[in-house]
Amino acid sequence: MAAAASSPSPSQILSLARSFIRVSRQFPDYNIREYTKRRAIDAFRQNAKLSEPSSISEAFSFGKSQLDVAKRQAVVYSLYVPPLPSVMDLPNKPF
Repeated sequence: MAAAASSPSPSQILSLARSFIRVSRQFPDYNIREYTKRRAIDAFRQNAKLSEPSSISEAFSFGKSQLDVAKRQAVVYSLYVPPLPSVMDLPNKPF
């Protein structure tokens, strides 16, 4: 319970946000990769309005647990890479 009492520093929160972006790049599928990135950004923007230290630390610990889930999911998705790349992953070549 002592960890929940202290509020995370802004640098720790920023580090968590950057970690989410890094993990989202590990997904081989474009749709999952973009969804993970978009969902992380939206969650951090929504939680930026928090002002109470207890709610901030609760959101931070929830974010860390969700980061662990995202890391595990990235590993699972890498085991089942789609046979064809997404159109969005193809290099832009003129016709």
